[in-house]
Amino acid sequence: MEEDDDGGRPARRVVAELRRRIAEGRLRPGDRVPSTRQIVRDFGVAMATASRALALLRAEGLIVTTPGSGSVVRAPEPRAPRLTPRELTRTRVVATAIAIADQEGIEAVSMRGLAGRLGVTPMSLYHHVAGRDELELLMIRTVFRAEPLAGVAPEGWREQLEEVYRLQWRLYRRHPWLAELLSLTRPPLVPEAMDHSERTLRALAELGLARDERRRAALALPALVRGLALTAVGELRAMRETSMRTTEWWAAMEGEVVQQFRSGRFPYLAAVEQTVATDDLDELFEHSFMRYLDGLTLLAGAQPCE
Repeated sequence: MEEDDDGGRPARRVVAELRRRIAEGRLRPGDRVPSTRQIVRDFGVAMATASRALALLRAEGLIVTTPGSGSVVRAPEPRAPRLTPRELTRTRVVATAIAIADQEGIEAVSMRGLAGRLGVTPMSLYHHVAGRDELELLMIRTVFRAEPLAGVAPEGWREQLEEVYRLQWRLYRRHPWLAELLSLTRPPLVPEAMDHSERTLRALAELGLARDERRRAALALPALVRGLALTAVGELRAMRETSMRTTEWWAAMEGEVVQQFRSGRFPYLAAVEQTVATDDLDELFEHSFMRYLDGLTLLAGAQPCE
């Protein structure tokens, strides 16, 4: 089997052949392109090479991938009606960017692509946003503004933390790209997101944790939630690249998995169900979050507050 080394030459070979089929009309708009497993079989390459080839075709705009449904040749998009200067507003620009990111991922958002979706020239966008950095900040603010924290905090430190981080989880699930734009160590100075940190610190102060423990918990809580959200992002990206759901990927890898487990080196892993659907992440969030709050309760009772 040909591995994708030597500068990615095997993947480029697959891309060139599929590109030729599209150009010659052998693969027409809407036609399914070979799946990763078909490419592995037909071209004699590794699964990673097949995934890379489809990713390159997708980056060229030649195919589109729907998780669980496979990849098809992209149909020419109808020209968007041109907007008048009055119709093109900052709100519309940001809303369109969010819609693209929700559907295709944050990597699909570009000033040129956004202009094409809106039916305007790329330069006209700069009358409303200074560039990609400002656009991303406006996207974050818009998402947080759409579902703010309650004006009056709930009674009790635990209820306050549950409000904050269940809301964050919902936002991450609704807008997966949000987890990629937020940073734990260099957070964007977005007032709507800073409200979450303020509410967290208030709740931890009410709990009575020592100052250092409050600081650590104020970092650990968002890290826990965002970390799980990034796992979901990775799964969505993998489904786009491979056209395979998690269960389908595990089925394709069954032979290799069985070979590893038969070695006897991983007895505990062999006893665990390996297929983890993204839907299970909601349950995993609840489990992890509740256990962390339980731990804070015990911690607060085991140390004096400052």
